[in-house]
Amino acid sequence: MLTPLGLLTVLLGAALPMIDFFIVNVALPTIDHDLHAGPAVLEMVVAGYGVAYATLLVLGGRLGDMVGRRRLFLWGLAAFGLTSLACGLAPDAWTLVAARVTQGAAAALLLPQVLATIQATTTGKRRAKAVSLYGGTAGVSSAVGQVLGGLLVSADLAGSGWRAVFLVNVPIAAAAWLLAARTVPETRSPHPTRVDAPGTALLAATLITLLLPLTEGRAAGWPLWSWLLLAAFPFTAAAFVIIERRAERMGRTPLVPLSLLRIPSVHSGLSMMVPFSVGFGGFMFVVAVALQTGLHYGAFAAGLSLAPLCVTFFLASLAGPRLVRRFGRRVVITGSLIQAIGLITLALTVRAGWPDISVAGLAPSMAVLGIGQGMVLPVLMRIVLSELPVAQAGVGGGVMVTTQQSGLALGVATLGTLFFSLLPSLGIRDALIAALLAQLAIVLVTTVLALRLPRAVR
Repeated sequence: MLTPLGLLTVLLGAALPMIDFFIVNVALPTIDHDLHAGPAVLEMVVAGYGVAYATLLVLGGRLGDMVGRRRLFLWGLAAFGLTSLACGLAPDAWTLVAARVTQGAAAALLLPQVLATIQATTTGKRRAKAVSLYGGTAGVSSAVGQVLGGLLVSADLAGSGWRAVFLVNVPIAAAAWLLAARTVPETRSPHPTRVDAPGTALLAATLITLLLPLTEGRAAGWPLWSWLLLAAFPFTAAAFVIIERRAERMGRTPLVPLSLLRIPSVHSGLSMMVPFSVGFGGFMFVVAVALQTGLHYGAFAAGLSLAPLCVTFFLASLAGPRLVRRFGRRVVITGSLIQAIGLITLALTVRAGWPDISVAGLAPSMAVLGIGQGMVLPVLMRIVLSELPVAQAGVGGGVMVTTQQSGLALGVATLGTLFFSLLPSLGIRDALIAALLAQLAIVLVTTVLALRLPRAVR
């Protein structure tokens, strides 16, 4: 049984990799200045972590099912702390990139164990509350990452500058490790299976051929390798589906059992999670860049502007379980519409107030956005997990988080590319408005997809 302190511990472990996906956004200008990185290498600092993270998440979930989720959680925490230390001490840009890739791999060991542990050690209302808190942690951590990053960079603790955004993970990971060793129960799948090596290799190839060129191609000037990888993506994806389907048909256990996607709650939830994550990831990246380059906010002000979103997201996620019991999927539909109102309000604020918009001027639209997003993401995660068999908790959680992280990376790539490509002709204000309107279109798609969710949520 997972105690309240045990739940707090696994949520703390979950927050670390989520925060680190975004914490570097406001630190990129300082990293560039210190390490003379250049735009292509800076994108690799972001993309290297995201691609390694997304690629290995399902494998991390499967390994936890096999050898024990608490054990993998502890290994993941230790590896995350050590790789964070390597990032913080990196002497040059390419060493930082390498450390970020290994940090992403450590995060992929750590994160799937959280959901799998919650699924295996809780039931009924306790599980619903725990999953809602996990969803709230997932969303709030993304925004907190940029707020915390801005605070640490501007504070320049002991002259550490941008390095503090990585070094801060070390004591937190150590404290979480000590707590986890005492409070988190060990669980594993009752029927552990071997790792699906062909499936693992093909999933990695599929995600790399899609995410790497999209996240790195623009900054590198769209070289030939980026087009070759994109051209290979449909073939690697098709090969992955064929191999996994054949393995399941022959009675073996594939890395991703495609039968999971036939569960209505899993299929409808993941279908909505992709566009939601694309919009969310793109928004966080574009806003961080636009506020610093267009409004000339410092790192702290750029991070602080997202504080209202953090607060309202968390409050909305706490209200989620009670609202879902009463209103079912209508909570998600309403949250999507509120998010749309927040985007429209933000676009109008940018159009009317540029270039003299204060942090306080952004607060109302950010708060509305946080309410909408906080009503969507935790409930969506709960829906995806609601009908998963306990024996597949690890792989199911890994599939869901892989979908989420791939969507976040795609959002940075697609909305980021749209924003940067419009900059020369439109200027920062209108390029930002165009990106916000593109996200608005994505939100309207998620609202329509919400109609396919189960009416009642377990």
